[in-house]
Amino acid sequence: MSGFSAARQYMVDGQVRPSDVTDERILDAMLTVPREVFVPADRQALAYLDLDLDVAEKGAGQRCLIKPALLAKMLQATDIKNTDRVLIVGCATGYAAALVARFAAEVIATESDPALTAKATAALAQLGAQNVTVRTAAAADGDAAGAPFDVIVLNGATEIIPTGLYAQLKEGGRLVGVFAPSQPPRVSLVTHFNKDYGHRELFDGTAPVLPGLERLPAFVF
Repeated sequence: MSGFSAARQYMVDGQVRPSDVTDERILDAMLTVPREVFVPADRQALAYLDLDLDVAEKGAGQRCLIKPALLAKMLQATDIKNTDRVLIVGCATGYAAALVARFAAEVIATESDPALTAKATAALAQLGAQNVTVRTAAAADGDAAGAPFDVIVLNGATEIIPTGLYAQLKEGGRLVGVFAPSQPPRVSLVTHFNKDYGHRELFDGTAPVLPGLERLPAFVF
């Protein structure tokens, strides 16, 4: 077993399974998709650690692949079906999109940094992921042209209520992300039924806030 293959196995057995992730499709995807492909060469040794891994070019502002166990738990919470169309918001270099592409019908991935959009497109093409499209767009904008979606996954945290993304959910659709309008941040599941949106807190979780989903600074007199 190669070094990266062994690290991938340890990530699943040591981080993901102990976090109560039991969906075999997610576990299989994480055992199969080479996370190091989505990480700059000088940081590949960190690819399988339990951390939010910055994949942006130096000086470009932090953009992360969120912690593997957190991502796996979020994906499990949405109960993605093999007929679902899924939107990944803030995809960075595309790792989350590569995972979801293995068990969803179609994946649209958006990223606000054009350089990362290009890297995500190249990495996904390298792996032969044919049901994924990567687009450059602000996190709050989602992909209105491609909406509605069965599932929306925030690949990071939001400090605001992303109502524009809620509007891109199908009836019966689900949105998951780290909601951090106050402390402590919580992973929450938003569901769309009967033209209304239910909001259920699932578990504690932290992740870097996605650009464009930050809390506006308070005005001080």
